[in-house]
Parts: sequence; structure tokens; C-alpha cells
Amino acid sequence: MFAPITDSDLVREVLSEYPVFDGHNDLPITARGRYGEDPVAARIAEGNDALHTDIPSLRAGGVGAQFWSVYVPSHLPEPEAVCQVLEQIDFVYRLEKTYPDTFQIARTAADIRSAWAAGRIASLMGAEGGHSIRESLGVLRMLRQLGVGYMTLTHNDNTTWAKSATGEDADYGLTDFGREVVREMNRIGMLVDISHVHEDTMYDALAASSKPVIFSHSSCRDVANHPRNAPDGVLEALAANDGVIMITFVPFFINEAAGEHWNASQAKREELGLRHPLKPEADGAPQLSREAEAYETWLAENPAPAVGIDDVVTHVEHAREVAGIDHIGIGSDFDGIPAGPEGLQRVSDYPRLFEALTAKGWSAQDLKKLASGNILRVVEASEVSSW
Repeated sequence: MFAPITDSDLVREVLSEYPVFDGHNDLPITARGRYGEDPVAARIAEGNDALHTDIPSLRAGGVGAQFWSVYVPSHLPEPEAVCQVLEQIDFVYRLEKTYPDTFQIARTAADIRSAWAAGRIASLMGAEGGHSIRESLGVLRMLRQLGVGYMTLTHNDNTTWAKSATGEDADYGLTDFGREVVREMNRIGMLVDISHVHEDTMYDALAASSKPVIFSHSSCRDVANHPRNAPDGVLEALAANDGVIMITFVPFFINEAAGEHWNASQAKREELGLRHPLKPEADGAPQLSREAEAYETWLAENPAPAVGIDDVVTHVEHAREVAGIDHIGIGSDFDGIPAGPEGLQRVSDYPRLFEALTAKGWSAQDLKKLASGNILRVVEASEVSSW
């Protein structure tokens, strides 16, 4: 069914039966910025080294299901955000239409298993930030009707009803309306995602939700002290909720020295008056402005610290120790970051992570849960027959 490229017989066996189900990939917004939302122009069929994600790499990595992020920036006026998120959803549907032998839209666990049986990659969607609904439960319901499987309650900025991990200080986690949003998500079978939110919001969402909650792309704060990561107390509450934390590969979330370097680099960009993208805006090497040249010089003089697979393994094992083997998964954030850790640069590299965990003594059953078993269980638990 799936044939990941790996020298490990165990990893090949695991990912053939339980292919990788990744919680967060930003291909849609990257394709929007670089290729005008055109799947063909993005060259994902033949392979595109300017992206982290293409079809040959997905196949080599043993990917069987993907939550595509239909992200739009949280600084947008909310009516504009609603429009753009619909365009991102349209990209995911056109991805399936353009490559129907590779991708299959999925809304349920049964849909995912059906895609696997056909040798296709199940395509699900996650809306990254409550700004995408413009404070409207009607918009929320329509996103679910269109197949959006989760909504991250915030992105980098607060909404009026949910506090972000990186937003301005506020005297709330979730407001009364925020709790109403969570209850409505439970009712319509949409997963509540608490990546990006403030610790107060994490606890409020876990208390408000009657269904399992996820972190679609976060790591462990007790390993790397970054506000985007989950504290141990939240991991314990997540286990009690039967939810899943999908460990991310973002270097500056998983390694504190890399986080400090990232903060310094962004301060330098601001000082130089440069924009603040997380990734290159075009293929190749465009003409650099004087300010950009100055920034490149600064980077050469201040190289980022090395971050590798071992950093990811440390977070995965910590989450397993605190939350338990039934409550962990993978949420890479590929194509939403400049580069992954060494050894985890593209979607073809997932088997390397499983090889590293095998060397740590992980069993086939444990690896299957991490790869897709746990998040598949949570997707199924969130489903409703009608609403």
C-alpha cells in the first residue's frame, strides 16, 4: 500500500500499515505566495526542491494522511481573512482534482482508511486561527461543511475571544464566546486545536471541550521554554482529555539556543526594515536590496545553532513520558518554516525519525501509534453522525 524509503525493515513494516498522518503542513500558503495557488506551477508532481513537500517526497516519506493548513495571516482584517481561507480551501480541492491518483479529500476516519486502501494520501484541512471565522458561528459551520477538520483557536495574535501565546497581554484565556465556539466545534465534529494559544487558553479549552483536543504542531515547554510549546501540566490534562500533541519540527521551538537566535534575527530584520516572512518568497536567488545584503552578512557572522533529529526525539520522548504513548503524534510544519532540523528537511525524511526512535528501543506498536494510530483515534472520536 505504502512503500517508504528506509533501510529499516521495522520502519518499513510500520509505515506500510500505519503511514504517517501529519498534523500540519503549510503547502497551501506557500503555493499561494510563490505559485499563485496553482498546483501545476508548484511542480509537486515531478518534484520541487524549493518546497519541503512534493508527491515523490510524500511517497518516499510514507505519508498517508495530511492536515493541510488553510492558514491566512492573523493581522488581516477578519472579513478579508474569511475570503482568503476559502481560497486556501479551494487550493486543497484543486490539489485533489489535479492529482486524483495521489490525493483524496477526507473528512472521517473511514475516509482516511478508504484513501489508504486505494493507495492515496488522505487530504484533510485545518484552519489556523479563529480570526478565520470573523466571530461567526455560521462561518465556523460552513468551514466544517467544506471539510475543515480542525480549527486552531488563535494564530500569533489574540482574537476578541481567545488569547494567543504570542499576542498582547489580555485578562482572558477563552471568553464566554470562546467557550461557545469550542462547544459548537464539538457539536459539529470539528477538532479543537490549541497550538498557538496561551497557556490560560489551553486550560480553558480543555475544560470546555467534551471531545479530545489536539495540538496540531507544538512541542514540550519543559524541554525548550518557548510559549508555543505545551507545559507538562497541560500535557497531563491533555492525556486526561484523551487528546494528542503532534510534535513539531520547528527548530526555534524545539531548541532554546535556536529560539534565541531566531529572536535576534527577527530583531535584526526589523532594525533593517525588512519584511518578516518565515520562508523565501520565490525560487532562485532574487536581486538583494542593500538591507537584505546587510541581513545576509549578519546571518553569515551569526550562524544559527545546529538543530537535528535528536532534538525532535527528545520532545517526542518527553511527551510520551508525561502524556503517555497514546497521546503523541507528528505535526511537522513543513513549508511553514525556513528549514527543518538536520535530517528532517523534507517530507521524505519522516522514516529517519522512526529509525532514530527504533534505535531508542521503541516497539512497532509504539511507532504505529505515533505515526497515525493516535490521531486517527481522535479523529474518529470527534465525529458526529449529523448536526
